[in-house]
Parts: sequence; structure tokens; C-alpha cells
Amino acid sequence: MSNNEKKFKRYAAIFKALSNPNRLKIFFSLATCCKPGTIGIFEPDNTACVGDIGKDLDIVPSTVSHHIKELRLAGLIKTQRKGQNIECWVDPEILEELKYFFSF
Repeated sequence: MSNNEKKFKRYAAIFKALSNPNRLKIFFSLATCCKPGTIGIFEPDNTACVGDIGKDLDIVPSTVSHHIKELRLAGLIKTQRKGQNIECWVDPEILEELKYFFSF
């Protein structure tokens, strides 16, 4: 597979993840509420940055958790477990990649 084919597959996975309105809202909220590379926290009791996003979307935490997982698998966000919490942040490199994609 050529490098171009790999890039297009990667972009397709990114846009597929962002095609879900709730995931797009979560990604946008994380990118705007927490400077890319800065950690927001997802907790089951809806506290901190991602919990607030869940409230704004009016969806249950388990559904927010699923969307967070899909965004992570697409490479849009990074996560790290800290005890019972999952820290989440937008990967600043992905924003640069998307800027590059849309600059043609």
C-alpha cells in the first residue's frame, strides 16, 4: 500500500469518526474547552471537562464513554487512565494534520 493510500485510509477513519454528530460535538468541545494537549477528565459522575460535555449533549456517561473510545481509536484524542478516571485530550498533531488536509 502506498503512502498516499495509507493517508487516505487514515483520513477516512478520522472523518468516519467525526461523521457522528455527538462525536463531532465532543471533539469540538475538547478542542475548544481544553487547549490541545491539555488534559480534560472523564469521570462517571459527570465532573470536569468531558463530563460537562456529556451534560451538554444530554446523553448518559456510558454513551459518552463509547464516543470517547471511538475518537481515540480514530487517533483524534489521547486517553490515559488515572485511578477511576480517564484523562482525555485532543492530540495537537491531529489538528495540524487536519489543517494540512484542508489547505490544498
